[in-house]
Amino acid sequence: MENILFTIFDIFNFGWVAFLWWFTLKNYSTLPERIPVHFDMEGKADGFGGRVYAFLMPVLALGLYALFVYGVRHPEDTNFPVEITKQNMNAQFLIMKIGLRILFGVLAVIFMNIQDYMFRCAVDEKAKPKISFAAIFLSVVLFTPALVFIAHLFK
Repeated sequence: MENILFTIFDIFNFGWVAFLWWFTLKNYSTLPERIPVHFDMEGKADGFGGRVYAFLMPVLALGLYALFVYGVRHPEDTNFPVEITKQNMNAQFLIMKIGLRILFGVLAVIFMNIQDYMFRCAVDEKAKPKISFAAIFLSVVLFTPALVFIAHLFK
């Protein structure tokens, strides 16, 4: 059952990466020559670049996906917040496998939100992000300590 759930997570996460690439390729030709590439915490564009920067999020997502897949497949090569012993190894590896898959899902949604906002903001300066940057920041900042806390519970 565990492997089936992990496979579903992996397909879902890869689907996010594929969707991000499709979305980028589909909309690339409609972008102006200069697009926003960086936003402040209020969502206002404060950095601009050429259209080639539209591929930044898909490339980052693909790279992170490869890194996370490697970490999930080779947990012995990753760093843990607790010492790995024979007694806690299975529990720690399971926490890490679940945590990385969920974290990538969160990051994929964030990348998609940023990409969508970048494209909409390129043609309409008054566009707003679908998910606020404060919510994005908090989701990642709060998820990581929660995962470390769970790992410490099973040390």
